[in-house]
Amino acid sequence: MIIGNEDIKELTAEIPEGHKHLRTTVVLQDGTEFVFQDAAIANLVRAYITIKTHPTKKKITLTCRRLSDRKDDYAEWQLIEEE
Repeated sequence: MIIGNEDIKELTAEIPEGHKHLRTTVVLQDGTEFVFQDAAIANLVRAYITIKTHPTKKKITLTCRRLSDRKDDYAEWQLIEEE
C-alpha cells in the first residue's frame, strides 16, 4: 500500500488529555484510521531524516526488539536500526 497526500483525509497530532506522549491519527479518504504512538512517529521521522540528510545512505531498516535492559520510562519494545 502506498499512501499519498490525496489518500489522507485528515492527520491529527495531539497529546490526549491525561497522557504525556504524542499520538498521531491518520484518517484515510475511505475512513480507515491509523493511530500511531509517539515512539512510532519519532522512529519514522528519525529514519526519514537519516536518509534525507546522509550523504550516501539510501536505506535504513528498523526492527522491533524487546529490550529487558533499558532506561527509565523507555518502552519495552523498541525499533532498533539494523546493521
